[in-house]
Amino acid sequence: MADIDVLVIGAGMVGLGVGRALANSGKSVIIVDKNPSFGEETSSRNSEVIHAGMYYPTNSLKAQLCVRGNELIYEYCDARGIMANPISKLILATNDTEIDRLHKIFEQGQINNVPNMRIIESAEIKKLEPAIDAKLAIYAPTSGIMDSHSIMLALLGEIEDNGGALARNSPFLGAKRENGEWMIEIGGEETTKISANTLILSAGLWSGAVAKNVEGLEEKFIPQVKYAKGNYFRYMGKAPFSRLIYPIPNHGGLGIHLTPDAAGHARFGPDVEVVEEIDYRVNESRRELFAQSIKSYWPQVDENLLSPDYAGIRPKIGKDVESFTDFQILDEKDHYLKGLICLFGIDSPGLTSSLAIGEYVAKMGALA
Repeated sequence: MADIDVLVIGAGMVGLGVGRALANSGKSVIIVDKNPSFGEETSSRNSEVIHAGMYYPTNSLKAQLCVRGNELIYEYCDARGIMANPISKLILATNDTEIDRLHKIFEQGQINNVPNMRIIESAEIKKLEPAIDAKLAIYAPTSGIMDSHSIMLALLGEIEDNGGALARNSPFLGAKRENGEWMIEIGGEETTKISANTLILSAGLWSGAVAKNVEGLEEKFIPQVKYAKGNYFRYMGKAPFSRLIYPIPNHGGLGIHLTPDAAGHARFGPDVEVVEEIDYRVNESRRELFAQSIKSYWPQVDENLLSPDYAGIRPKIGKDVESFTDFQILDEKDHYLKGLICLFGIDSPGLTSSLAIGEYVAKMGALA
């Protein structure tokens, strides 16, 4: 008999969302992470945007889990007094060449069942955000911002309330299938072995490296993980905006967008910079690229007030970072290993989708 029902590798918001869903279903759950605390990588270095779900192809996991996750995040935070503020989003077409692309995004949002979107013209855009210069916009009222740290703290609390635990400073060393169970080796101050009925890989940036340490998982099922760095700049002057402001997406991301803060300032980012190593220093040479992008919709921006803020890195899979690649959530029917679930390429909108990913994983055959 296995020591526990489920061991989850990775305590980002997705790993915690998966652990919480399973703990609430009555499974015994342990989450392990190599870091001193939860959510120290991609989950803590992002825009904290609650995405609505209009960008993603029909029936893709990203479309389904983002729209469902959006709903779940607001419900979860409302019930617990955690900040999740639907400040809404404007996606802008700033010139005639972008109008067709804007309509296609809107149509995709309708297919994906994103609620209450509408297209608005320049006069209404000016009423909502007087500083914006745009021809047309999608108004998306279910987009917002969240306090991801407080959400992760609450998820961990639920896991612990159900008898689960997070093992910190506990790197995954390897696993193999023995006698119908997963025998898992965990590092730290002392090497520990633990058996589990189900092993879930939710290691984000390290998902490829972690998967290679699972004995019997064929290499063809392990995607190459590429690092897409996102730099952020803070605007040190007053920024007259109250909503999320997004350009038309390009080059592997959703564009350098604007997130307002309560003090009347704003943060811009992320961009997409392909890097070979984990390096969280802001690339200050990107400032002019940021300024040019921002000027397309806010002509009055003062480039000199853009100050380096922070950077995050997203795990990208696929042939290049600019192509759409869906979330990969693989189980026995895919890789033929019983009791193993692998999460690969959980980049944006992974944070928004986290509770929905947990719901989805909890219904998979390996956990039935």
